[in-house]
Amino acid sequence: MNRSRFFRYARRFLATSLVMAMAWPQVNAQTAPTSAANVSKVRISTSAGDIEAELYADKAPKTVANFLQYARDKHYEGTIFHRVIAGFMVQGGGYDAQYKEKKTRAPVQHEGRQALAAGLKNTTGTLAMARTNDPQSATSQFFINVVDNAFLDPTPIPDGDPVAKFEYQGRVYENVARAQLLGATQLYGYTVFGKVTSGMDVVQKIRTTPTGSGGPFPSDVPKTPVLIQSITLLK
Repeated sequence: MNRSRFFRYARRFLATSLVMAMAWPQVNAQTAPTSAANVSKVRISTSAGDIEAELYADKAPKTVANFLQYARDKHYEGTIFHRVIAGFMVQGGGYDAQYKEKKTRAPVQHEGRQALAAGLKNTTGTLAMARTNDPQSATSQFFINVVDNAFLDPTPIPDGDPVAKFEYQGRVYENVARAQLLGATQLYGYTVFGKVTSGMDVVQKIRTTPTGSGGPFPSDVPKTPVLIQSITLLK
């Protein structure tokens, strides 16, 4: 399989603009039981109300640790949900009310495939890490899926090296080097690390807030800012 040919047909980025629905190969992952010791509970207090969520450290340990450290550092206090798309997700944690981007630590390692194998998918109410086109670029920003967004899940890579047969976006590729597929940025998806347990009515309120332009963003910004007042560790 010619590398340039694969990337010419397969390249697709899902980070900074509204992504369009597409068919992804499905994975036979079932959610593994999570012991109480591996579950952290947080309260996301916003100007629209409180949201509570569970975070799964056994399924995405580095991602959960990263998120909790930002919470402990009070990074999220005063940030906004700066990107709200009613049929997609609500995203925040990176900008203050004046649309100034907050300083962050080094990016966290992408754990999307690990989390998917443990049963975490981009379904309604789940929390996932936002990022740029670089899969290894997630820092503090996160989003809450407001619908099932299966196309944001990592693409499973079949066994074998080379991979005898790989289907992507309706095309079939044969004898592709496994390392090539594992390194293809468009196949990484987005790391899910938690799920809303109460306050989905608040999420629904945020998702339906009127939006327009704001700061450096041409669209999808709530006309009335939705502030994250704090993120508190409950357990």
